[in-house]
Amino acid sequence: MTALCARYRLQRGDLPGKPDVVMPGRKLVFFVHGCFWHGHDCARGSRVPKANRDYWLAKVARNKARDAAALAALSAAGWCVETVWECEMKNTGALKERLARILDQAAARALPSRT
Repeated sequence: MTALCARYRLQRGDLPGKPDVVMPGRKLVFFVHGCFWHGHDCARGSRVPKANRDYWLAKVARNKARDAAALAALSAAGWCVETVWECEMKNTGALKERLARILDQAAARALPSRT
């Protein structure tokens, strides 16, 4: 984010779900999720340990439900919510391009319309 010249704050505990990165001026939040812990549909996220399988399935389901509730609450409050997945961080070039697009879109939303 710093490389993209974007100002941000880390982990605002006063917002639903405690987003990892918050840009108050753009009403934009990011969650950085581990693929396993948040049930991403990639190879790492779809793996379930053999030991205590039922526990892990329930745990990840609870995490996904909590994530959905936080997303809904933030969206209802006017925040734009983005999720960055652990697996996306392996391709830093693509991630930087995605973040730049998101920031451009947020900046365009923040501009007052001229009518």
